[in-house]
Parts: sequence; structure tokens; C-alpha cells
Amino acid sequence: MNTRNLTLLTDLYELTMMQGYFESGANDVVVFDMFFRSNPCNNGYSIAAGLEQVIEYIKDLNFSYEDVEYLRSLNIFSEDFLHYLSGFHFSGNIYAIPEGTVIFPKEPLIKVIAPIMEAQLVETAILNIINHQSLIATKTARVAFAAGTDRVLEFGLRRAQGPDAGLYGARAAMIGGCSATSNVLAGKEFGVAISGTHAHSWIMSFPDEYTAFKKYADLYPNTCCLLVDTYDTLKSGVPNAIRVFKEMRESGIELKNYGIRLDSGDLAYLSKKARKMLDNAGFEDAYISASNDLDEYLIHDLKMQGATITSWGVGTHLITSKDCPSFGGVYKLAAICNKDGEFIPKIKLSENTEKITNPGNKTIFRIYEKETGKIKADLICFADEVIDCQEDLLLFDPVDTWKKTLLKGGTYEVRELLKPIFINGACVYDTPSVIEIADYCRKEKETLWDETKRLFYPHRVYVDLSEKLYTVKKDLLNQMSLKEQ
Repeated sequence: MNTRNLTLLTDLYELTMMQGYFESGANDVVVFDMFFRSNPCNNGYSIAAGLEQVIEYIKDLNFSYEDVEYLRSLNIFSEDFLHYLSGFHFSGNIYAIPEGTVIFPKEPLIKVIAPIMEAQLVETAILNIINHQSLIATKTARVAFAAGTDRVLEFGLRRAQGPDAGLYGARAAMIGGCSATSNVLAGKEFGVAISGTHAHSWIMSFPDEYTAFKKYADLYPNTCCLLVDTYDTLKSGVPNAIRVFKEMRESGIELKNYGIRLDSGDLAYLSKKARKMLDNAGFEDAYISASNDLDEYLIHDLKMQGATITSWGVGTHLITSKDCPSFGGVYKLAAICNKDGEFIPKIKLSENTEKITNPGNKTIFRIYEKETGKIKADLICFADEVIDCQEDLLLFDPVDTWKKTLLKGGTYEVRELLKPIFINGACVYDTPSVIEIADYCRKEKETLWDETKRLFYPHRVYVDLSEKLYTVKKDLLNQMSLKEQ
């Protein structure tokens, strides 16, 4: 990100459409919404991530001399259009839901208000960045939920789909709930904790297991975690670890942040046996960590079986979101500004009801139950709508409209989710550190009901439309259906 110009990180059709707008003189200010249609992994919620990289991309958006020369070589762009690109800069407005926020389907995560050529160009990169990091942050939130109060460590770099996925996946994992990452570059770039032990090759490179453990303990007495499954976990690995721990204690070393790691076998059985051995030897505070193709389902089952593991190193399944490898965010035109400065709502129809878009220049209000601070619903409204918390608020399902909930005035609170990021091309948003975003995300998850956080068949949080927006959407649908007849 810091060393590459990502302006050409776009699909070709964005540029061919831009040239079409340019040649026809059509460059009206428009509204585009970036949103997603369903939560990944059948989850009850998702986590927004990637905004910082979107900001970097927009700030650096410019066509270099080499970019223009490459586009010229394709022989599909006019010289006038290429000249326009050579002086291109983003001049519009961008609003977004902050990173770490709990999010739900259908609501705009990012809203772009800009001349259509500019708004069209940024589509692909925004989707690429937000889709990836939101996916990994959401997957991590599931893993962290399964782990409960235990630590979750991100160990996936070597299995990620390339350096960028490894680096920004680690960033998203830290936002979603990991305590540390094995990715040293992520630690440097984002100021997050890094963690790691040693590989089986370390053990195998010494004459015997005890010697390997002893040398490692001498090097790292304050972070001594010994991998005990190279030869035989219970007959060799754990006894040799206990021997080294005893020698450390006898030499006057204060044992802290120490323990063993299991990387194979029946983790429930081995951890329970190892726990007894450690406790009987007087090392009740030694932790037991585990790795080996872990995910939220296996962690859930291991804890159900009474596994005594308190630290989980999760790699492949987390960094690739293996069971659900895409987030599914889309970017759709929602309104066009007319000559009077009014936004005219636009709607996309589809045979699939789920793909019908919400029209207009919108914002999102999160409705909280005042007594508990838990999320009651999200309400998508037109940007100029306001909510008075002292008045009754009627919520209704925009599909099954007979499903209604009346919130009495004074019993609920609201928060507007979309925040200004760029105004007239200038960034007006101060990005928090990854540690600050992660802390905010932890607090965000506390606003969810337990029923929404569960791994299996979670309760759905409703995303409703204001009566005004619903009416406009219904009228547009009626108008479009009459045109088709």
C-alpha cells in the first residue's frame, strides 16, 4: 500500500464507462452505496474493516505518466480522455461506517457522492479492500466468540493468498478479536502484538528433545512456550517440558508467561492429560496452547469436551475464511443529482427480491434499547431525516410489512452510523490505531444480544426502512412495473 500506486487497481469496464461519460459530457453528481446482502459464515452480524486502506487509496489516486502510457498502448482510449486522466483527482464526498463497527446486510458501509466518472472509478478498489478485511474480521469474531475468554492468535501468514492477504488479513484479524499475530510485518506496520514459539525443526535439529527445550528456555525465559508433540506428547514432550520448568525455577528464574503447545493429535484428550501432569508437578499456572487447523467449530467442540486449552493459534481457516471465502459486497447507484441540487432516487430491479436496491441519498440510524444498551434494529433513512428519541418510533419489516414493533418515546436511543470521511476531495477523518479499533470492536460486540452472537442459527437483527424511504421505494417499483407492461 505504501509503495504502490493503486490507481489502476480497477476493472477495465470502469475506465471504458468513464470514457463514455467523458465523451458524452455526462458527469452528473451521483450517489453510490457499497453494501452486502448476507452475513458470511451464516453469522448473525459482520464487522466493518478496511477503511484506513480505502482512505490511503483515495488520497493517492492519480494517473502517473506510466499509467497513461499503458492505457494509450491499449488503443481503446482517446487522447482527450487520456489527457483528462493525467490530471485526475478525487473531488467528491465519502461517508463510511467506522472500522470495527458491527454491521448488517443491506445497509451502506460506504457512500460515495461524486461526479459519476470519479464515483465509477473507485468502485473496484473499494470493494476489493472492504470485502477482504470485513470478511476476515467477521471470521475472527466468530473464532473469538468460540474461544470465550481465551486468547486467539493469528497464525495464518504462510497460508494466506499472497503477501497482501497475509498482511491486511492479520490487520483485520486483530480488529475482529485476536490478541496477537505471528506476522512480524503486521506488527511493525500496525503497532499490534506479535507472538510465536518454535517449530518442530527446532526440536529435530538438536540431539534430543530435552536439549532443544533447555536451549530455548535459556534464550527466552520470560516467554517460554515449548512445542511438545514432535516425538511423543505424553511420554516425552510434556515430561521434558516439566523437567526444564523445574530447572528454571530451581535456578531462581521467576516463571511467567510460560507453557506448552500442542500441534497434533486429539487435542481434548492430550490437553487434559497434560494439564494433570503440569499441575501435579506444581506448574498450575503454565498455559496450554494449541494449533493445527483450528476454526470456531473445532474450538467450540473442544471446549465442550473439557479441553484445558487457553490459547488458540488459528491459521489457515481464519486467514482464508476457508468455509466462506468471499464477503459479497456490491456497489450500486442510488441517486443522481438534478440541476436544482436535488438527489433523484434510482433503483435496481431484479427477479431476485434480495437484489432490489434501496434508492436515494441515505443514512443509517442504529436503534438501541435504552435499558440494556443492546441493538434493537438499524433504520435506513433518507439523509435529511431525523429521529426524536422522545417520540414513539414504529419499526416495520420492509418485506413482511405486517411485522411491526412500536418503541415508546424515551425507551430507546439512536446513533447515526455513517461518518464523513472525505468532503470535497479532502480527508476530514482521523483514523484510529488498529489497537483502538480493536477495543472499539470489542465494545461494539457487547451491544449484540447473545442470541445474535451464537455460532449456530443466530437471531437476525432487523434492518428496516423509514416510512418515507419505504414509500419512495414502493412508488419506484410500481412505476417500473407499469413501464414493463
